[in-house]
Amino acid sequence: MNKLINLSTQASLIFVMLTAASCEMKKQEASTDQKGSIEVNLKPETATQYVTAMSTDLRLTKGESLSFVEFVQPDEHEATIMIDPKNTFQIIEGIGGAITDASAETFYKLPAEKQAEILKAYYNPIDGIGYSIARTNINSCDFSSGSYAYADVPGDTALTSFTIEHDLKYKIPLIQAAIKESGNNLLLYASPWSPPAWMKSNNNMLQGGKLLPEYYQSWADYYVKFIQEYKKQGIDIWGLTVQNEPAAVQTWESCIYTGEEERDFVKNFMGPSLEKAGMSNVKVIVWDHNRGLMYQRAKMVLEDPEAAKYVWGTGFHWYTGDHFDNVRLVAEAFPDKKLLFTEGCTYPFNFDSLANWSYGETYGKSVLLDLNNGASGWTDWNILLDETGGPNHVNNFCFAPVIGDTRSGEVIYMNSFYYMGHFSKFIRPGAKRITCSSNNDGLLATAAVNPDGSVAIVVLNLGDIDIDYKLWLENRAVTAKSLKHSIVTLVLN
Repeated sequence: MNKLINLSTQASLIFVMLTAASCEMKKQEASTDQKGSIEVNLKPETATQYVTAMSTDLRLTKGESLSFVEFVQPDEHEATIMIDPKNTFQIIEGIGGAITDASAETFYKLPAEKQAEILKAYYNPIDGIGYSIARTNINSCDFSSGSYAYADVPGDTALTSFTIEHDLKYKIPLIQAAIKESGNNLLLYASPWSPPAWMKSNNNMLQGGKLLPEYYQSWADYYVKFIQEYKKQGIDIWGLTVQNEPAAVQTWESCIYTGEEERDFVKNFMGPSLEKAGMSNVKVIVWDHNRGLMYQRAKMVLEDPEAAKYVWGTGFHWYTGDHFDNVRLVAEAFPDKKLLFTEGCTYPFNFDSLANWSYGETYGKSVLLDLNNGASGWTDWNILLDETGGPNHVNNFCFAPVIGDTRSGEVIYMNSFYYMGHFSKFIRPGAKRITCSSNNDGLLATAAVNPDGSVAIVVLNLGDIDIDYKLWLENRAVTAKSLKHSIVTLVLN
């Protein structure tokens, strides 16, 4: 098992590596509705590579430049990654992680210098990995220290008691700091785990239950209130998911919708309420649960034109199997709608397993294959957790790419942080995925062309052997090596 780099003693190393990795990358002001072509240099002279590999100290480390030479015809027995920037697919909205109560509470228990380090590492596009999208919770979730709602007074259908005072202590300041560190280039969307208990059939925010029909309009108004109150704090809400995991009765905050119920709530209450409030620009995301049922749930809503007109796309998680083909099937069936990975994490938490290399590989495989199957973005779960894998008020402790040990003030970066960075740092908002074909089962790859014309190719080796390969573009190629259990990003300018 590779030795985990501990940034409390090697903080300068990460920022040297990340700054080097950004020297060719221009800061982007991306439009996620961008149309048309991007000019690409189809005859680059070199490819710059950045490497993270097991059993090495390589962590997003800039390697040697590779020179292109003439190479007209690849051999089917020689490992080759072939790209075609002229053939483009979905536009990338962003890659990032969730800012939950647990992340924010942990953040503010750490020393000020560590707080600054984490912000830079995650959100700075030059000195960090440039996260560009974030998710947060409406009302409490399992990764909160306790249950709470913004309107707790039973029967308050007018929501006169609505207040986000709870969020002002930790979560909103962290979101504001992340937005600032990103250069004001951070998309934020929000998800409810449960309405207030008094709106539900079980009179409990936990353990499932349903939203009572008499409170459908009040709950729709709740989203509007949330957006308005966050706006007062200088925070724009880019999108909303209707309900986190609407098919799961959890021991924590949860609320159940059938496909028909979600469709009708969006069509008759949530969509019209946002429109009436002048919030038609807010992206409404349905499902927000695992890939396994995503086609059926997307079909239920998107085949109804009166519901679909309010819906931006379908969100999905990874907790019940891979099912990557289901992402593609939804993309093919509803090409005018978007797809967004909205949550995934590794678990159960064990402090002694922070160096387990498989956790980063789980991220790398999922991000890569979700993008290849049509996802427009990818959101990790908590950006930061403490030494227990929490705080979590129902003991559902998990890993995060960054662990803050609140006992010592130490900050530990798991390899999943670097795996995420191979995508978020080099595939920027407004990028378009391009054709990227591998002829070797040991190499997974994806590629995108950025708004500045640079091309980023991510190559993932999950196997136990090094693989020599060629990167082919327009009858020219570079020769490279993919180390065992590694991820590499190659950048062409």
